[in-house]
Amino acid sequence: MYTTQLLDVITTAGVLYIVAVGLLLVYGVLRIINLAHGAFLALGAYAAVVTTWWGWSPWAAPALAFAVGAGLAALVEWRVLRELYSRPLDTILATWGLNIIVVQAITVYFGREIQFATSPIERAVHVGGATYSEYRLVLLLLAALLGVVVWLVVQRTSIGVVARAVIMNEELAQALGINTRLVRLLTFCLGAGLASLAGALLTPLVSVHPNLGVPWLINAFMLVLVAGVSLGGLAVVSLLLGGAQVLVSSYGNPVLGSLTIVILAVIILRFRTIAI
Repeated sequence: MYTTQLLDVITTAGVLYIVAVGLLLVYGVLRIINLAHGAFLALGAYAAVVTTWWGWSPWAAPALAFAVGAGLAALVEWRVLRELYSRPLDTILATWGLNIIVVQAITVYFGREIQFATSPIERAVHVGGATYSEYRLVLLLLAALLGVVVWLVVQRTSIGVVARAVIMNEELAQALGINTRLVRLLTFCLGAGLASLAGALLTPLVSVHPNLGVPWLINAFMLVLVAGVSLGGLAVVSLLLGGAQVLVSSYGNPVLGSLTIVILAVIILRFRTIAI
């Protein structure tokens, strides 16, 4: 029993990390909250549904989801967000409007019925005397791999150096000849693409419907607010708050468990404000 709960805590943290890392990138570089993050996640989930309809391998779903999410994000950044970065409240309204448009478009095409996608791994494995979902363990490995890849891109590539320069001082970066518009475009596409990829990876664990992304957006938003712009901080926060969610759901009320991340994040932010 305790082994299963421990695995639930760790794998839930991995899932939350996968869901939130795209939002963290957009917030860290662009300094905006992408309220369309949940819509991109739902878009990725439906990409997995489509791959099931077409008879493709389930492992093709994340790649298709990333491509669709990044492509839509490029169009949105170019035509909508590019002139709004200096007006943070307007970017919030714009991304929330995009969320509504995407969700309604999904509803019109796919309907409100629950959809399902084929899981790439349906086996269970024995870990520490417990039988556990192999797919959840694979997601944990993917979360670790994703964290390492994103860290390497940010810290060890020229793209990452340019992005960090824009974060620290955008005006100075422009004076040095850095194309900040391109940095913003690539960052928003990467963040949205990762959100869609997360949606595709979630489909074996959840029922797919147009409003799938809303609760995940709320949890990801709270995790990013607590973690700031640190990838390592996001991993720690995902483990602590995600673990609390699992424990409250297991030993208390599942409804209260679904609110655990929000409640704890609000408490942490409140005490952090008092400390400052």
